[in-house]
Amino acid sequence: MFRQRREQFLQQIRPGVAILPSAPVPLKSNDVDHEYHQDPDLYYLTGYEEPDSAAVFAPGRPEGEFLLFVRPRNRQEEIWNGRRAGTEGALSAFGAAESFPITDLAAKLPDLLMSAPRVFYRVGQRADMDRVMIAALEEVRRRGRKGGVPPADIVDPGRLLHESRLIKSAEEVALLRRACDITCEAHLAAMRACRPGVFEYELEAEIEAVFRRGGASGPGYPSIVGAGENATILHYIANSSAVRSGDLVLIDAGCEYRYYNADVTRTFPASGRFTREQRALYDLVLDAQTAAIAEVRPGAPYENAHNRAVRILTEGLISLGLLEGDADGIIERGEFKRFYPHGTGHWLGLDVHDAGLYKQGETSRPLVPGMILTVEPGLYVQPDDTGVPEAYRGLGVRIEDDVLVTASGCEILTDGVPRRAAEIESLVGPGVGAV
Repeated sequence: MFRQRREQFLQQIRPGVAILPSAPVPLKSNDVDHEYHQDPDLYYLTGYEEPDSAAVFAPGRPEGEFLLFVRPRNRQEEIWNGRRAGTEGALSAFGAAESFPITDLAAKLPDLLMSAPRVFYRVGQRADMDRVMIAALEEVRRRGRKGGVPPADIVDPGRLLHESRLIKSAEEVALLRRACDITCEAHLAAMRACRPGVFEYELEAEIEAVFRRGGASGPGYPSIVGAGENATILHYIANSSAVRSGDLVLIDAGCEYRYYNADVTRTFPASGRFTREQRALYDLVLDAQTAAIAEVRPGAPYENAHNRAVRILTEGLISLGLLEGDADGIIERGEFKRFYPHGTGHWLGLDVHDAGLYKQGETSRPLVPGMILTVEPGLYVQPDDTGVPEAYRGLGVRIEDDVLVTASGCEILTDGVPRRAAEIESLVGPGVGAV
């Protein structure tokens, strides 16, 4: 799989040279690092997961077109921090034609860049690598005064890679299916474990335990577990409050499985039954999601799903008395954003908000088979919004699923968690489950 991707990429950049550095190691505090996560583009082409590394792609190079610069083997370092592939493993396990210590990169780059008409490199992502690249380009230009030809252009490799990443292969779809299945199991566990008095972080623990038991590396993003008014905070991650009787609980959580991410949101009543106002908002969001998913099919513009959701949510809010006026005018003026301030989805894959443009020029890009996107309408009534009846204040509802574009339409990959209100009520509430 990685070899095929490299071959395609080499053809795309010919006759240029591409340099893809690893992600930096993020410092947590003092001498403690956060868990390392490889740069998605580098992983996509190589499968290499170690820090302090870089891949160089040089099509037409007789000695080999794919080079890896890596940390060399070091017995003492490996005793403390784990095994390394080293330069030997870069050749045998990752298919590099040549491999060198990462400390050799600065010295070897000028030779690799000489006579390349274009350099594919993302400027501004890593200041330390930018300095290495600048020094190498200066050396190439200096040599150019003696007859060499320095590169004329520096191009972001994401312009090519991200379009490739947008269309998932059969292998990628299989990995995403597994991520979605594990995530669905986790949401079901949280629903069964919820009851008044439980803390949000206990539900978070239930979810993430299922992630790990299912073989995932953990959450693909900080899990959102918001009860009551916390559900109106779009990216609430404190997860520190107790769940009260009568609360709605909004959980937005997805696992990462072999670098591929799921992203699912469900909203449910902690006590097992929706109130009238909760049910009204919930059913409206579900209607919007159902209609938006129906817009996901080959050839349809990406923005159709959002536009359809906005229309249904706006008309529903007018019917409930939360908005007043003509739906067209409310949409044109953006007044619906008082209750629905975000988009209806995003691409999904190696990144939770995955790579790939949403427009081609000024036009919303048409969907094609192999794309995977989320569909996630929501409504959020702020607790201090005195312009709505008190029973609606502090209510937050979002429903999110992961959807694969197929040749004939679409497939909901996260259908393993119920969405209909009656089905949800049968899973949650006192006596249904325990933490």
